[in-house]
Amino acid sequence: MTSNKLTILCISSYEKGFDFMRQAKEEGCKVLLLTSQSLQGAPWPKESIDEIFYMPDVNKEWNIDHMINAVSFLAREEQIDRIVALDDFDVEKAARLREHLRIPGMGETTARYFRDKLAMRMRAQEVGISVPPFVHVLNYEKIKKFFVEVVPPYVLKPRMQAGAIGIKKINNEKELWQNLNILGDRQSFFLLEKFIDGNIYHVDSIIVNREVLFAIASRYGLPPMEVAHQGRVFSSSTMKRGSKDERTLIRMNDELLKSLGLVKGISHSEFIKGANGKFYFLETSARVGGANLAELVYHATGVNLWKEWAKLEINNGYKIPKAESNYAGILQSLAKQEWPDMNSFDEPEVVWRLRKRCHAGLIVASQSYDRIEKLMINYTERFYNEFFTSAPAPEKPID
Repeated sequence: MTSNKLTILCISSYEKGFDFMRQAKEEGCKVLLLTSQSLQGAPWPKESIDEIFYMPDVNKEWNIDHMINAVSFLAREEQIDRIVALDDFDVEKAARLREHLRIPGMGETTARYFRDKLAMRMRAQEVGISVPPFVHVLNYEKIKKFFVEVVPPYVLKPRMQAGAIGIKKINNEKELWQNLNILGDRQSFFLLEKFIDGNIYHVDSIIVNREVLFAIASRYGLPPMEVAHQGRVFSSSTMKRGSKDERTLIRMNDELLKSLGLVKGISHSEFIKGANGKFYFLETSARVGGANLAELVYHATGVNLWKEWAKLEINNGYKIPKAESNYAGILQSLAKQEWPDMNSFDEPEVVWRLRKRCHAGLIVASQSYDRIEKLMINYTERFYNEFFTSAPAPEKPID
């Protein structure tokens, strides 16, 4: 049953979630958007948004107290029924607002498991899910013990960033202390982890009443950290269904999300398979995956994660859609051309093209896993030859 009287406040400090807002409006909701002032010129789907409110920001960062005051002022006139964070960086904001306004949904304690890389690792480890050896950058004796017990290299990770942003590879103890000296009082906001070389995978899920009712596993062509820091073509392909690795990942993802307490919503989780053949949990989130991975999922399954998330938030008795069983792959890269011409990529399996300045990107889809594998190998080489360029990795998130 759908309520056409719900008012949904969407929070997004980045330009995303368009299909979520369109679907919410189609379902009869009043849609409000709270976003960064620097995104006033973004092409928001205004036909699906009743009102947009802008927060002053520096690099998309908001004053949280000002945000609470602003939304509380708005709530004097608006009965806000749902608050939805459309980006990873907004999960904490939404949780703070729900707690303050006493609106149903994920609170600050659960949100921490989906934003804090330390909290999610500790919880996964508690329930028996394998994680790379790690230590909180807090107590120096524990850090020194970690160096004795765990051989390098390592990665120094910010606890509250998303993806590969801010991650540094550490080759020895001296490098760590040099970096910690630079961090100063910010040290406790980081963790140190054993660097594991291997393939990285992601599982994208729909969760209803604490049960994972939809999940699809995919493998990155190269680790996202390598793509971000060394400049590479980004790619991901759906895994062969029913394979041993696919079944293992689906099971681990199910165990993970149940342990973290997500009642309902969308999740994007990442895992790595080491040289020993063992899978380890890396990180998770309570949102749709970035880098157009929702488009990858859609063209493999017919399931639009943004739209299903909106339906799930709005409807009582939500029913999961029947998914198709196709395979898909995505390729994306910075391009040396301002508007790269991708018309020569004309195989019938090409189902989507990225239209973004100085970027090249496409998705291929087929019922054949082998066909997608062949196309991805061919197209990746062509992307490097025809489009690829690189830029320094950001220390802070960018659009």
